[in-house]
Amino acid sequence: MWVIYEYWFARMKNISDNKKKKLREAYGSAKEIYYIEETQLRLQDFLTKKDIEQLKMARKQKDLEEKYYNMEEKGIDFVPYFQKTYPKRLSELDAAPYALYVKGKLPEEDRPSVAIIGARRCSNYGEGQALEYGKCLASAGVQIISGLALGIDGAGQRGALNGGGTTYGVLGCGVDICYPRENIGLYMDIQREGGIISEQIPGEPPMSYHFPLRNRIISGLADVVLVMEAKEKSGSLITTDMALEQGRDVYALPGPVTSTLSQGCHRLIRQGAGILISPEEFLKELQIEVSENSTELLKNEKMLETTEKVVYSCLDLFPRNVSEIQMKTGLDARILMETLMTLEMEGYIKETAKNYYVRMSDVIRMSDVR
Repeated sequence: MWVIYEYWFARMKNISDNKKKKLREAYGSAKEIYYIEETQLRLQDFLTKKDIEQLKMARKQKDLEEKYYNMEEKGIDFVPYFQKTYPKRLSELDAAPYALYVKGKLPEEDRPSVAIIGARRCSNYGEGQALEYGKCLASAGVQIISGLALGIDGAGQRGALNGGGTTYGVLGCGVDICYPRENIGLYMDIQREGGIISEQIPGEPPMSYHFPLRNRIISGLADVVLVMEAKEKSGSLITTDMALEQGRDVYALPGPVTSTLSQGCHRLIRQGAGILISPEEFLKELQIEVSENSTELLKNEKMLETTEKVVYSCLDLFPRNVSEIQMKTGLDARILMETLMTLEMEGYIKETAKNYYVRMSDVIRMSDVR
């Protein structure tokens, strides 16, 4: 069966993707490469002696058929670069992976795709904005691409799911491994409403050198990359460098000048990145119209009780102390604390430190509309 040979060839770690593609184009299939004589391989001037030895050793692998069928039983699709279902956005890149492994589905070619990336240890401001952009863009039909990491990545992807849209998580490990483990719920949800994607073979653990490689796939699957928060030196900026090399547009979210988490974004803006003002403004730049129903969902707050509305309107994405909230609202201390507790239980605000509260996001869930 031809796909077993392609699976065998794709699994080889010590020969670059570009060399694999050259070999396959020279001989027509992985099956031909499997059986070719060493003397023929020596004719290929791009192969080193080490490459040829790696090919000889790879032929000794056992149980390939069993591994392939076990992969299929886990619901994992194997998509080599020459297959019609391989993403066109990636296939256009010089550094495109030889093959992808997918749980769920791949992004649709005829729909816009936006990557939302940023710091793992993000602020409440960054998390709230990632949720908001993820939900707003997804509800307008934009596919959200990210790395399923803690912080900004996960928030943007959760926002996309809350908006009833699709999102795709690109991993630095096998697609059968949830990393980080804390995002297991998100990992399962994305498989139902999008897809989990990796170039690493199933079972491959997360290794530090996998993640820069992973980042080129995130930007490669996207039309535009949004950086919500990033330190002066961060993995997010590595992704933006790759995005620019791939011809993708980059936008950055401005933040407080005193925040180290915004320094990377401010540097990008200084270098010419687009400035994120609001999801609605960004959609206009993408020339995507938001339906009236979507606009209502995005702009109107939950139908809160009058007291809850008053308290909620006093909060934003930066922490406010209870005494400051009481001064603004004029509410009795007991009623204020009860209201804050109710809003927190319903997921609209968060206590970041003792008696300090922030608004989680201005974007509401579909289920909140009565």
